[in-house]
Amino acid sequence: MIVGVPKEIKEREYRVGITPAGARTLIEDGHQVLIEKGAGLGSGLTDDQYRAAGAQLEPSASRVYQQAELIVKVKEPLTEELALLQPEQSLFTFLHLAAEPELAARLLERRITGIAYETVQQDDGTLPLLQPMSEVAGRMSIQVGAHFLQKEHGGKGVLLAGAPGVRPGRVVVLGAGTVGSNAVRIAVGMGADVTVLDIDPSRLALLDDHYGNHILTLISNSQNIEDEVSRADLLIGAVLVTGGRAPQLVTEQLVAQMNPGSVIIDVAVDQGGCIATTRPTSHDTPIHLLHGVLHYGVANMPGAVSQTSTFALTNSTLPYIQQLARHGVPSALHTDTALGRGLNTYAGQIRHQQVAQALNLPYSASP
Repeated sequence: MIVGVPKEIKEREYRVGITPAGARTLIEDGHQVLIEKGAGLGSGLTDDQYRAAGAQLEPSASRVYQQAELIVKVKEPLTEELALLQPEQSLFTFLHLAAEPELAARLLERRITGIAYETVQQDDGTLPLLQPMSEVAGRMSIQVGAHFLQKEHGGKGVLLAGAPGVRPGRVVVLGAGTVGSNAVRIAVGMGADVTVLDIDPSRLALLDDHYGNHILTLISNSQNIEDEVSRADLLIGAVLVTGGRAPQLVTEQLVAQMNPGSVIIDVAVDQGGCIATTRPTSHDTPIHLLHGVLHYGVANMPGAVSQTSTFALTNSTLPYIQQLARHGVPSALHTDTALGRGLNTYAGQIRHQQVAQALNLPYSASP
């Protein structure tokens, strides 16, 4: 199979779809790998490294799209990339279609086989390709939040660790999944006062067993959310519905009750956000201010730590890319149930039930 890896063009997106080592593995399996020149530079990976791995360097994205049977990316294709996709081509990347109806329409129109990293799901419910980026985003969320809590960056001037005789900053985490548990890990390490809320008692029990009295765990309900959010210095939105839009747990009225200079990091923004006042922002303009509260809604947070993220992502995606290349896309989707659940669009139809519900479009079960 010919596997193509174009350079990412989303604003400040420095990751790349595969590392040189990953390319080498595919080539050793007997496949051809096309890399757009300069694709890896943002992650510290040079063209010479890809060339040494046996990859074929192409001068433009159009050359990659024209030749490749399977396109491997990091982020969803932008408008100019959609024009390059060949009819009925296969695309393996983060798609987040529940929050992108126009993108979904274009993929359906071109009959693209769209396999989304974020909906590849194992039988036990784990999301192996979303997990590494969720781990990175969760850890980053506290780092970024601490930065914007500083007065010179618009925050209220709170140090999460506090100081002798001074209370630490209050961090409230909505969701105890991969993002939330990693946010808790960093917040506890920084010495913050941490509260985490989730609807699943078993997730809270795991965190309680691990951190003991270093954190407060609460069942997520409207009363507990109101009580905790209103006093938070840093609020982390870490709620996920696989393939669907994130539920809005925090109303604008509740945001207005937060103290001026508080910070919200809504990691769920690429699925619509779990906080009513969230809107997508960018690495160039990461903050929007509403009711005196700083909102950070950068959808590609891990792109800021591109080298770490690229290696972590390739470690997880490569076995699935190998299956797609070795068996062919239809066969691989049929034989690997986890990979099959990643299928979002095929032959002009939505093939993921939660995506179809979020977009209010018909759902077609896989044959």
